Amino acid sequence: MEILNSLWESICSIFTSSGLATLSWENYVMMCISFILLYLAIKKQYEPLLLLPIAFGMLLVNVFPGIMANPTNEMLTEAQVLARNLDPASYTTTVLDGTTYYNVGQNGGLFYYLYQGVHLGIFPPLIFLGIGAMTDFGPLIANPKSFLLGAAAQVGIFITFIGATLLGFAANEAGSIAIIGGADGPTAIFVTSKLAPNLLGPIAVAAYSYMALVPIIQPPIMKLLTTKKERSIVMQQLRPVSKIEKILFPIIVVVIIALLLPDAAPLVGMLMLGNLFKESGVVSRISNTAQNELMNIVTIFLGVTVGATATGQVFLSVSTLGIILLGLIAFCMGTACGVLFGKIMCAVTHGKVNPLIGSAGVSAVPMAARISQKVGQEENPANFLLMHAMGPNVAGVIGSAVAAGVLISQIPH
Repeated sequence: MEILNSLWESICSIFTSSGLATLSWENYVMMCISFILLYLAIKKQYEPLLLLPIAFGMLLVNVFPGIMANPTNEMLTEAQVLARNLDPASYTTTVLDGTTYYNVGQNGGLFYYLYQGVHLGIFPPLIFLGIGAMTDFGPLIANPKSFLLGAAAQVGIFITFIGATLLGFAANEAGSIAIIGGADGPTAIFVTSKLAPNLLGPIAVAAYSYMALVPIIQPPIMKLLTTKKERSIVMQQLRPVSKIEKILFPIIVVVIIALLLPDAAPLVGMLMLGNLFKESGVVSRISNTAQNELMNIVTIFLGVTVGATATGQVFLSVSTLGIILLGLIAFCMGTACGVLFGKIMCAVTHGKVNPLIGSAGVSAVPMAARISQKVGQEENPANFLLMHAMGPNVAGVIGSAVAAGVLISQIPH
């Protein structure tokens, strides 16, 4: 009988400590959302390198919230330690007012420590280093007018900033929400870690989710704002860019931006350093590491920890859902502004610029450029817009970093 009672007590203890007894309905809702994101990443292949780790981090934290738990540190007397059946010899001591206290605490969850790279703004510049090493700035150098399209796509950031301010958000929170419009997860994290760390979780999830969902969000906006004739425009081939131009470009850009906007220097500096690794041709080992091993490791850590901020209790609140919605509006506005400015350039050049490349002015490299290519080729199979769209796309990366510098420098924090 005692064996049965002992077994029953063990079963009850396991159940009461399990997730079945401790999780709330919000956790289960977030699990369902993570399943949808996993489906989109695996079955639909919507930027799986981003969406899969984010979705799995979201799933894991809602199944086991302790994986993001903060470390604890209690100071207990010897009597209290013994009452908990703990060994006093296992803990360090502190003497206060003649009384010896034992420093009894627990380490944080695994993701808590990995998340410090997000919280302290370490991962975003490292991601930019990898992006720079993987990106060819040639299309932007060959067609400097692409800078205008990249700048136009950032207008959505400032429109959303004004709108969020009018809705009652503080300036620092409005700036953090608005930067989502650049469709640049690292930049959104960098800005939010400076301006509104309390919003870092929902903003990071929103920014990376919208980056991954570019293939769903952008095409309807692009088609709505352009005609079939405009989408069918075939652009002339870009001029060749010399090696010396490619080497000088990152050096010149970082000097100009760092002098004018020091707050943008960490992002732009690492972006240009990565590109200089690539274009110099003398540090192939470092360049390959930045493109592959370093980029992959940081992407894993950043993705799973960003997803792990989406606990049900935090994510399913009115304020968080409002931030997600405003972030979507910001991204849509950025896409729309880029396309509309592309239409202006199309008119000014008498039909030599396909307005679709304006949508690539957001900072989702190279996803947005691929979408410009895809939508253009749907209308005209002979249309090859990828290299033309890469110009505004790269300009958008620089533009979002510049916008981040402006917001950080101008908004008190």
